[in-house]
Amino acid sequence: MKGKLFFVINTLQGGGAERVVSTLAGNLQQRNFAVHIICLNYAESSYKIPPEIKVVYLVSRRGESVFYRLYYAGLTGFKLVNLLITEKPNTVISFMTSANLWTGITCLLTRTPYIVSERTTPDHTLNQFGRFLKCATFVIYSKAKAVVLPSRGIALALKKIKAFQHLTNLVVIKNPVTSFTSFSKQRVHSSKFILGVGRLSYEKGFDQLIEAYANIKSTDTDLLIAGEGIELESLRKQVDLLQLGASVQLIGSKSNLQDYYHQAEVFVLPSREEGYPNALIEAMSVGCPSIAMDCEFGPSEIINHGKNGLLIQDKNIKKMSESIFKVLSDPVLKAKLAANARLINHTNALDIISAKWEKIIVDL
Repeated sequence: MKGKLFFVINTLQGGGAERVVSTLAGNLQQRNFAVHIICLNYAESSYKIPPEIKVVYLVSRRGESVFYRLYYAGLTGFKLVNLLITEKPNTVISFMTSANLWTGITCLLTRTPYIVSERTTPDHTLNQFGRFLKCATFVIYSKAKAVVLPSRGIALALKKIKAFQHLTNLVVIKNPVTSFTSFSKQRVHSSKFILGVGRLSYEKGFDQLIEAYANIKSTDTDLLIAGEGIELESLRKQVDLLQLGASVQLIGSKSNLQDYYHQAEVFVLPSREEGYPNALIEAMSVGCPSIAMDCEFGPSEIINHGKNGLLIQDKNIKKMSESIFKVLSDPVLKAKLAANARLINHTNALDIISAKWEKIIVDL
């Protein structure tokens, strides 16, 4: 056995970071590490975890009052410290800011080596902190063996924060691509379709995709959006207001996304912000011609415009409409983008990405 690893994350309920944790944990377990996943809060897992991996839930929240928050904070800290003392992991790896802070504090108390990983734009995490908390976070991150980021853009944004300018342990490791091995021969939708995939939230920009689709005035190609989230009703109202009828369908979460990627005419990522979009690399991995907004961060590090996909100026809905129409109407371009997109299976292969993580762990 190469050693005992703890992955720490808030929950395993959906999301890109949660997918990366479940995928990496499984692969590192196959590489002969003893892997535990520590969830700070209980929630049903959206991902299949190998039975050899032990999943530990620290608390199950039942209230959000100030009293309950203080109680659960104390309980979380106590249980995490106790686990570190009794299990003695060789390395702890945490994902997302809140888990990073819990991990850093408890690992420093128990003198346990740790790695933290930021997964999204600092504007919604570290830049929201006051001076004291920023300084405390810098201390925690500076004492980590590495601060792993999925894109160079996040690394540059982190360095722009005054308190973080002197971090010297930043490491960029891309997200691994999911390896789809089989596809259904049955059609998932009765008509040709454009596909969007992700959490239904403002930052994912599906309102922009619906507006762009309305501008195309396509009659033979539908728009399907897979995912769930707080913007569901707002998006439904937008579809009704634009009188798009059954042409635009919000189809919820799907366990067979690979079939949707495989059968879509084109995949569109309309996000206002990202960290490193898993849905984009998944679509590209099966050869789905892909279009993405050049938002912060990730798409510009994945798509080589005109070669393996189309990159659109951020927030340019008119250009998105034109790009979708261009791919739908140009079979030569569509075939070229599809063929080159599949190369992501090599650059972002799970074994390659896991080997980079293993090197950091072993170097500790």
